[in-house]
Amino acid sequence: MPFNICQLRYAIAAADHGSFYRAARVLNVEQSTLSRAILKLERVIGGRIFNRSQAGVSITLAGAQFIRAARHMVASADKMVTTMRAAGQGRAGGLAIGHNSAISTGYLRAAMLGWLAANPDVEIDGMEADRGALLAGLDTGEIDIAILIGEANHVDLRREPFWTERVMAALPANHTLAASETVHWTDLRRERFLLPAADPGPEIRDLLLGRLMVAGEPPDIRMHQASREAILSVLGGGSAVSIVCEGATGARYPDVVYRPVQGEQGPAFISYSGYWRKDNCNPALRRFLAFVRDRHALSFDIP
Repeated sequence: MPFNICQLRYAIAAADHGSFYRAARVLNVEQSTLSRAILKLERVIGGRIFNRSQAGVSITLAGAQFIRAARHMVASADKMVTTMRAAGQGRAGGLAIGHNSAISTGYLRAAMLGWLAANPDVEIDGMEADRGALLAGLDTGEIDIAILIGEANHVDLRREPFWTERVMAALPANHTLAASETVHWTDLRRERFLLPAADPGPEIRDLLLGRLMVAGEPPDIRMHQASREAILSVLGGGSAVSIVCEGATGARYPDVVYRPVQGEQGPAFISYSGYWRKDNCNPALRRFLAFVRDRHALSFDIP
């Protein structure tokens, strides 16, 4: 019959205290229980760990080698138990977060960094992609939660509004509007806009169409098969402008400045929402949702 972790703990305690009596007191068990457990352990391994006498016990040479190995085994077992308990409570394991916006600054970046600081044993896997790919990832279980700009209707997904961020105009540094602290929608009516065809370009295009359509004449919007970063990298050398969310403004590009956009009622904002499967049982997801809810003073329930 194989030995167990409890027997190893008894033997380690006896070795540390040099006495079955003192070891039993420390472990809060009967001395006879500890003595029998160690005797059974010795029979299983086929050798004595301790020499017994009226003065107490002394460890044998083979026993010392065995105790060294036993310490590693017990430590590994304790670590496995701790890891399993932490994973069950959402304090370990993994959490896959998808997003369709930049995270060089802003609330999403702050949420991810804050979560990592509070849960260092949870591994976060971030995925930036178009909303279609992210929704598919939720369906397959590849990601636990998608944080998206705007709204997406999808069966079997739970949606909750998370936060808003300011809409920012990305301007060449020599643009006349660059001297202003803020830019109004009306200032942008005659501008040429460069946007990525990938997310969040289409969402921003719809925002511009809604804000800048004048007498049926749409704004001059050019959708490019290039990344947000590629567009901003060349923006400083031309006459066009772009629109980004505040989360993209942590990255700096040559001769490009960011200015917040103002509407009639004040600063222009864009909304972010979290989407996750209703049947997702990842404990780390529940803890992350609670973290976001408390951080932003939200009121949604978490099953």
